[in-house]
Amino acid sequence: MSILWYKRPDYIAKVPGPMSLTQCQIYVERTHKHKKSIPPELSFENVIQNKALPPCSLQDFMDYLVYVSHDAENLQFWVWLDDYSRRFYEAPRGDQALSPPWYLIEQPAAMPTGMEPQGDKPWQPPPMVAELKKQKSSYDIDFDNLQPPKPPTSSHSSSPRFEKQSFLSGKTGTTVTNVSNVSTAETVHNANAQVGLKWQSFDVQPFRSEIDRVISHYLAQDSPRELNLSHRNRTAVLHALQHTTHPSALSLVKDMVEATLRGQSHPNFIRWAICNGNRPRVVFVKTNGYLHVAAGFIVGILLVLSHAARWWRFFCFPLFFIGCDIGVAAYKGLCVIIHTNHHRALRPWEQFSDGASVSSFEGAVHDEAALSTDDVFSMHNRSSKGASMDTFGTSNAFDHELWVDKYAKQPVIKKVFAKSLWVQNETIRLLQDKIVMQSHVWALLISVPLTAFMLALPVTNII
Repeated sequence: MSILWYKRPDYIAKVPGPMSLTQCQIYVERTHKHKKSIPPELSFENVIQNKALPPCSLQDFMDYLVYVSHDAENLQFWVWLDDYSRRFYEAPRGDQALSPPWYLIEQPAAMPTGMEPQGDKPWQPPPMVAELKKQKSSYDIDFDNLQPPKPPTSSHSSSPRFEKQSFLSGKTGTTVTNVSNVSTAETVHNANAQVGLKWQSFDVQPFRSEIDRVISHYLAQDSPRELNLSHRNRTAVLHALQHTTHPSALSLVKDMVEATLRGQSHPNFIRWAICNGNRPRVVFVKTNGYLHVAAGFIVGILLVLSHAARWWRFFCFPLFFIGCDIGVAAYKGLCVIIHTNHHRALRPWEQFSDGASVSSFEGAVHDEAALSTDDVFSMHNRSSKGASMDTFGTSNAFDHELWVDKYAKQPVIKKVFAKSLWVQNETIRLLQDKIVMQSHVWALLISVPLTAFMLALPVTNII
């Protein structure tokens, strides 16, 4: 990447309305435009696999989606589905037989080429980009003639070893049980009823209880972490999940969520991560840049009006240069001063270590008592680790977190000169160096003509 012509990834605005396959295809095509702006070390795969150091780690990505972009449910669902698919294919064959792939149940004849099971290998979902358009045909369901789920043909029962192992237990080492199974079942029933599905799924299928919790958290209308799905896509996915718990039943949602993360959330996150200053500091630096440029003009005009020699006007150059330098860098979200040490300002939610707690949850004591174990686990995660990385829990709203009020009450001067820490990611430091170098060059290109203009003005000897 050229030092002088490097450009951060362009900001990609959200499209109003629910996610659609057409819009997701546009996101996929946009990912090719960001290859030059996003180095391989900061690729989507490295961020998701937590191979990138802060401020581009998986937790930083989650923080961005929760506190800035406000669509963290996409990443939470995607991480869960990736883990769920792995656990499903590791389950005993007898358990897998209870939940055949969705395309074999609904439209066997429409199975895309290359998706047939081969030998003893379990079926794997197709790559998102290559099969995005093909998946659309698999979900062209006749909504007027929906069929009830057929009983599983296998005589094997669900394996308790795999049914009890949840995504939470896999990450924390502790099995978390849901104390509100009744409400989960009611939520699933209501979600199916709202889209016209009147049949009950089969509890004997592996991971059925976990799928029900996913429906109640991500797929049901007004759920805590509701995905932005259209009514038709929501109906198609719920219809598929009534028949099977196979990961292929969620392939439509997976493709749309992954396309959104890759083509919209990830480029915006890298653009945000490159910035080393918070908003108050960037505004402060921009203002200083404008003031320096204005001071350069004022000094130049005064010297033109005075009896001073023409060469005194060279003192305008440092004012022009400093103003343009810090202004151009601030326009791209960088503070040149803290960049000298490769530091970045702490984010508002990073400045208060206590974060969130159950006691800060909106409502009285009886509301806290009504929280499920998942909710309490989610609140504890936010308190100790930042934004919630767990699959099941409260919504991603953060108005109740303690840092919100504390930050709002902070004096402006403390917000501007917030504490900073060293940028660990070497690639981010390199990109910041390139942007600062660009600001130096642009400042020189702008300051020299302005200074020459001041030198060219005739002496007036008015003052």
